[in-house]
Amino acid sequence: MTHQTISPTRILELGLAFRASKALLSAVELNVFTLLADGPLDLNALSERVGLNERGARDFLDALVAIGMLTRHGDGRYANSAETDLYLDRNKPSYIGGALESAITRSYAVWASLTMALRTGKPQSDVSVASNFTALYADETLRDAFVNTMTARTRPVAQALAGRFSWESYSTLIDIGGAQGCLPVEIARVHPHITGGAFDLPPLRPLFDRYVGKHGLADRLRFYSGDFFNDQLPAADVLVIGRVLHNWDFATKMMLLKKAYDALPLAGALIVYERLIDDERQVNAGGLLSSLQMLLASSGGFDFTGADCTNWMHETGFHDVRVEPLTRDESMVVGIK
Repeated sequence: MTHQTISPTRILELGLAFRASKALLSAVELNVFTLLADGPLDLNALSERVGLNERGARDFLDALVAIGMLTRHGDGRYANSAETDLYLDRNKPSYIGGALESAITRSYAVWASLTMALRTGKPQSDVSVASNFTALYADETLRDAFVNTMTARTRPVAQALAGRFSWESYSTLIDIGGAQGCLPVEIARVHPHITGGAFDLPPLRPLFDRYVGKHGLADRLRFYSGDFFNDQLPAADVLVIGRVLHNWDFATKMMLLKKAYDALPLAGALIVYERLIDDERQVNAGGLLSSLQMLLASSGGFDFTGADCTNWMHETGFHDVRVEPLTRDESMVVGIK
């Protein structure tokens, strides 16, 4: 291949991708998608409601059209795309903007320090959502935004898990770090014989009770209050640990797996789900970038491959360990005691 047939386009697009990212984050910050959920608006009306200066307004909104976050009607009115209408309207339960709001306030700036993190191996933020949940939950606004985002992100995984796991062989389920209970709710809705709930820090109890009550499952699901660093995990036929292990260092990962093993009955099942890195560590950029996020935002957290988790679970004592996909970017590792 000659230099004439090699283009720098992909390199430049990737190196400058932060511009499109920041356009999306600014649109979330300016409430563009929530305003458009009520219906299309023309340039002047949308600019006035959002608070845009006329100099950049048209380029900004048209850039959102070009990157697929907005559409523009033939009469010039702007509207949400199908995805942004579902996931970035603050008034919908499917809203995932909390994760992007976190990027606006913390992650975006922290990623500017990646080079320093790579040189030092130390986190670059004093406020770590990844490992300081007690402080996070002390602020009700941050707590509620974080938990609502976790629910929106968990729902597709939970719905997939409801159909891909042999729930007919088990009767009780507890989600470790289960927030307001999205996962057990989705499982219990599909499998009427399942009871259980979620284990998490005490400040999340009222959010769990409200969410579970709204779905009419308070008679089958309950909140288990505790701290997995200091308390034993509650017993159930199936324990789920989802998007938790990657927050912590290797010793803590193994401690949590051992606690799960001890809490399960003989033949009980542990389900770990994460954005797993592919075993060859060369395809799943999302999982690898997530691990760099852990470098930036935690003292020892890192993401891992399915093979890594399989080995850890074998070391803990689990058998018949298997890895299965759940959604486009998340998979589960299942082990039997």
